[in-house]
Amino acid sequence: MQRVALYTGSFDPVTNGHVDVIRAASGLCDRLVVAIGVHPGKAPLFSVQERAEMIEQVCKADAAARNCELSVVTFSGLAVEAAREAGAGVIVRGLRDGSDLDYEMSMAGMNGVMAPEVQTVFLPAGLNVRHITATLVRQIAQMGGDVSAFAPPLVVEALRLKAAAKN
Repeated sequence: MQRVALYTGSFDPVTNGHVDVIRAASGLCDRLVVAIGVHPGKAPLFSVQERAEMIEQVCKADAAARNCELSVVTFSGLAVEAAREAGAGVIVRGLRDGSDLDYEMSMAGMNGVMAPEVQTVFLPAGLNVRHITATLVRQIAQMGGDVSAFAPPLVVEALRLKAAAKN
């Protein structure tokens, strides 16, 4: 039986923190579905297609090296419904600190009631990426700062091009 996990987020943009979680999760399952949440009320910096392409380009080969098939999908509803659609028995969540744990425990509890067949697994962020948030990466990049320590080179270049186009 194939072990399928789902990792959700906005990934706007994909950061070294996301890559850390994807790398860890790909070692635990046969197929990892990275699910980009689409919310009509939000105006992301990158389109869904751009985010999906960045995730695939940055993470697919590394997942394959761990014998894990990586796919990227979008979803606009509940994570547990996206997990069911993907055939995932596990939802992966990355944790940076205690405040993440508090929020994620509540979410895992609610998801557990709605979909008891889907387990939530928490993966702690590595010490070198624990401080990274996509929001801060976007803000620093939009203000002309160097984000090369926080995102993969492909993403850093995409952020630079977005900032240049805006100015």
